[in-house]
Amino acid sequence: MQSTKERIARNFFKHRLGVIGLIALSIMYLLVIFADFIAPYNYITAHRNFVYAPPSKIRFFDEEGKWRGPFVYGMTKLRNPVTYRLEFTEDKSNVVPIKLFVRGEEYTFWGLFKTDLHLFGVEESSDVAMILLFGGDRFGRDLFSRVLVGGKVSMTVGLVGTLISVFIGAIVGALSGYYGGTIDILIQRFIELLRSFPRIPLWLALATILPPQWPSTWVYFGIVIVLSLIGWMGVARVVRGMVLSLREKEFILAAKVSGVSNMKIITRHLIPNTISYLIVVSTLSIPGMILGESAISFLGLGIKEPMTSWGLLLKQAQSLSELEAHPWLMIPGIFIIVAVLSFNFVGDALRDAVDPYRAVEKV
Repeated sequence: MQSTKERIARNFFKHRLGVIGLIALSIMYLLVIFADFIAPYNYITAHRNFVYAPPSKIRFFDEEGKWRGPFVYGMTKLRNPVTYRLEFTEDKSNVVPIKLFVRGEEYTFWGLFKTDLHLFGVEESSDVAMILLFGGDRFGRDLFSRVLVGGKVSMTVGLVGTLISVFIGAIVGALSGYYGGTIDILIQRFIELLRSFPRIPLWLALATILPPQWPSTWVYFGIVIVLSLIGWMGVARVVRGMVLSLREKEFILAAKVSGVSNMKIITRHLIPNTISYLIVVSTLSIPGMILGESAISFLGLGIKEPMTSWGLLLKQAQSLSELEAHPWLMIPGIFIIVAVLSFNFVGDALRDAVDPYRAVEKV
């Protein structure tokens, strides 16, 4: 006989899209955790000679076909005589090798210690030699470094916001379902009132409450709270329904007869029996949190400079003319899409894996 955990794990790993999503999320969170180390430059450092520079082309052979190892060519700027735009061209005479574990700009790793060691980069960045994997933005900042650091905000907002909203929803739903009566009616009518408002306008209305003079860290936690205050209602309603069924079970009635307090019954017996649902709904709720933060920051009401997030980075791509001239500014949007799809794949796989009525596989 297989244990419940073994059954869930076996069913999950049979879900191909779920496994792909899990691998993608693992890679993305590794990139986020070690963002400052992997990023070749500080995400706020401006390089005026690389304003809107296109993504660097990594090469291994020079013009003569000789193996050089990974390198990039130096860049020169020339004004196009037709469009009058400054365009970047490669200087084939300037070969800039890419090195591993190079010394560069100093950073503080998760607030623990300072170091200037980076995973890769060019040994000596200059006015003509830089490695910009995703190109540069309007201030010449490395977009690759900014996407990695921005992921620290966008990906953690989703996790923290979901944990808070699921916690609130589980407690409120359990109280509503267990006590019933007037308490249940008041809680459910309050939830229905909040759910009657469109989600995004409600997010924006709450986000405008955040004082504009707040530092970036405070704004971050403010956004987490705003997203959490909206995301708990669906969880509460489902948990309430589950508790309404569970509270009549024999083990709950036995606990009441034994004199166990109501709060202990809720926290030790009822909520633990909803864990499978809470895990699944948490995974499926994170994409909504990520999209919520991205939307708020994109509209200028969320994360602000000098902190960055994927939504804030996408704000530069809202002009069609800018997007046409500099299509690499849409790269943060690709990360949002991959993260959202991956969480949805994992959530769907978990939902199928924990379903006790899952259809038996055909032989």
